Amino acid sequence: MNSRVGRVADVIQREVASILQKKEFEHPKLGFVTVSTVEVSSDLSYAKIYITTFNPEDVIPSLEVLNKGAGFFRTALSKKMNLRQVPKLRFVFDESISRGDRIQSLFEKIKPDLTDSNEA
Repeated sequence: MNSRVGRVADVIQREVASILQKKEFEHPKLGFVTVSTVEVSSDLSYAKIYITTFNPEDVIPSLEVLNKGAGFFRTALSKKMNLRQVPKLRFVFDESISRGDRIQSLFEKIKPDLTDSNEA
């Protein structure tokens, strides 16, 4: 990733998180959402915004609300960023945290087995 693409991704992540934190974008179906990372295409035309939610049941409704509100976020970003064209935004669920939690719980389950076999 070139440095410009990385800087644009960082600014988008920071600004979208700020909009959500300051409740500039609210909707009854929007759960507690955090922006974990942003990937921007090399031509800066698309940005994929990875989110996590506190409550697993909030994932689908929150993604629907955020993707329908992508135009609001693009407009807000255009006022804060010095770009000719703000990337088209797409919100997706970041599965890496839940996948990491699942792996951690599996390790915790097999840890006693590993300890027992080392003692034998």
